[in-house]
Amino acid sequence: MSSTNKTITLAINGSTQKIRQCAERSGLPPLLIVQAGPGFPLLHEVGKFQRRLNLEKDFTVSYWEQRGCGTASRKDAEGISLQQQVDDLRAVLRWLNNETGQAAIVFGVSLGATLSLQAAEHEPAAVKAVIAISPDAHTASSDASVASFLKAQCVNANFNAKLNKLGEPPYTDAAAFQLRARILSDLGAIEHGRKFGALLRETLFGLIRTYGLPGAVKALRNMNLIQNQLLPQLASLDMISNPPRVEVPVHYVFGERDPLTPAETIKQLPLAIATTKATVTLIPDAGHMAHFDQSEMMRSIVMKACDEK
Repeated sequence: MSSTNKTITLAINGSTQKIRQCAERSGLPPLLIVQAGPGFPLLHEVGKFQRRLNLEKDFTVSYWEQRGCGTASRKDAEGISLQQQVDDLRAVLRWLNNETGQAAIVFGVSLGATLSLQAAEHEPAAVKAVIAISPDAHTASSDASVASFLKAQCVNANFNAKLNKLGEPPYTDAAAFQLRARILSDLGAIEHGRKFGALLRETLFGLIRTYGLPGAVKALRNMNLIQNQLLPQLASLDMISNPPRVEVPVHYVFGERDPLTPAETIKQLPLAIATTKATVTLIPDAGHMAHFDQSEMMRSIVMKACDEK
């Protein structure tokens, strides 16, 4: 059987979006990657997913570039909303279901996991299971947890100067959000054991290789535009008090070293979201991007979800 490696352009709710599909052979069950965010592109990370997780061995993997991301138009980046992202994901799930005739495993990361849970509520026939990695669930609790974590760190004077510049949450603009991400990265809370400089170099190289230099500049511009649109909306996110009702199995995955997800949220979220089955895995030596930190453990979780009847 032949392998699959193609990029598909779709018209979704008035915008043009891309999906890259990859598989070692034809006929494998569908798996959809819903990337972290807000505003983060995905196509430049395909190689990283393949090296770390090798999901193409067992699935036809669809890497979905969300509205406004990558080299999308400025109009799409500026016109985004959380509800629009959920609606777009629902459209992608219906398209994938029509294409394959099968329900897909949805592999959502961070904000992508949040969108996956919200979309799965409305598209149960198109979803076999949701793998929810570090979902954004309650922004106020997450902000408080990170603030406490950062204040407990006593690294050096430069670190303290960055904290003073960051100020107190909420962070509703791209500049503050990115500064916090940089500080957390240097503390190993995003990918365990990797600092911001290494992650930035990897990202820039991937963007240029995938989109070219002008495209990489556009992708970074779009990320800032989307963050400035979505961060004020995310400030009031609360899936504990207002949970989706999901009819498919949900497998929650959290990094043990991720201050963005407080212990209380890990406990409350699976209880709040009514579903047919829920599992919770706390992965040791892993940060917010737990799927990259402990890829073998992550693969085993996905395979178990696939084997479920």
